[in-house]
Amino acid sequence: MRLSNVEILRILSMMFVVMVHLVGASLTLPDISGNLNMLDGRSLWKLSAESVTIVGVNCFTLISGYFGIRATLRGFVKFTLMCLFYSVGIATCVGLLYHFKGTGFPWHEWAESWLVYSHTDLWYVPAYLGLFLLSPMLNAAATALTNRQYYYTMASFALFTVWCGWWWQGAFNPTGYTILQLVLMYLIGGAVRRWHDSHEAMQKRHYASLGITLYTCGTLATLILSLYLDPIKAFAYNSPAVIVASVGLLLVFISFEFRSRAINLIASTAFAVYLIHKNPYIWGGFIKPFAIKVWEATDCGGYTLFTIGFTLAVYLVCSLIDLLRQVLFSRIPYLR
Repeated sequence: MRLSNVEILRILSMMFVVMVHLVGASLTLPDISGNLNMLDGRSLWKLSAESVTIVGVNCFTLISGYFGIRATLRGFVKFTLMCLFYSVGIATCVGLLYHFKGTGFPWHEWAESWLVYSHTDLWYVPAYLGLFLLSPMLNAAATALTNRQYYYTMASFALFTVWCGWWWQGAFNPTGYTILQLVLMYLIGGAVRRWHDSHEAMQKRHYASLGITLYTCGTLATLILSLYLDPIKAFAYNSPAVIVASVGLLLVFISFEFRSRAINLIASTAFAVYLIHKNPYIWGGFIKPFAIKVWEATDCGGYTLFTIGFTLAVYLVCSLIDLLRQVLFSRIPYLR
């Protein structure tokens, strides 16, 4: 049975992803570039909200590294069919809606919806597939390394990615929207697991204290960077501040342990939340325009409540849909 404390982080991570899309991706972030005279209350709210929630994607991948991916043909088939279920399913529903409205069925877009690894706006899907395919080699290499060798290798790779990729905008990983970033977070997640296993005598409250400190410092550092750097760089997934905050949040959730079937069930639908809400038809056709209208019609406090409430509603609806999908897939012997 999965560790429900870490599964809560999986749920929270996906909620953070939705919130980032409701803030930075919907409203656009202000480019202060050190000119603090340009900073007003609404701009500060945007930057603060983004700083708190930008860790979602990194944490989601850290969890994979912490537990380790078991790459099997069945796992590949299940992942692919899930992506196809939502991509093709949503495209079909929207196409039928267009057809009944008399605008014609969008056959070209429908055909592209089948190409979930090459013709998609959801960058994480093909990137995660790449990580999935590489995971046997990463796992084998990790097994062959001592703890010291693993830490040194992971730290060197992180330094290379941050310095050459993030700071100097290397084309191989300028903002973290790459398979290389997922590999980095996977390795860091594995390092946290090794460190945790070798420090079992360490009191749980020390994990929590360290985690809260790292998350708080990383979040504040991200906010400060956003006042002086281009928002794309300040909120990049491979920013050292974002990485530190992400690791801190993982430490917080491994500082306690409990098991709950309900939590695990809800967490099992987390990736579907991404596949559904960020689908171009749903995201571009409804969520983003709606978020902009709410932002223009309310103050920061009101939009905060909207962000929280809407995120919970999106997660609930998507979870219910995915539970139905899981029931359907469970009737296929190979996918059980």
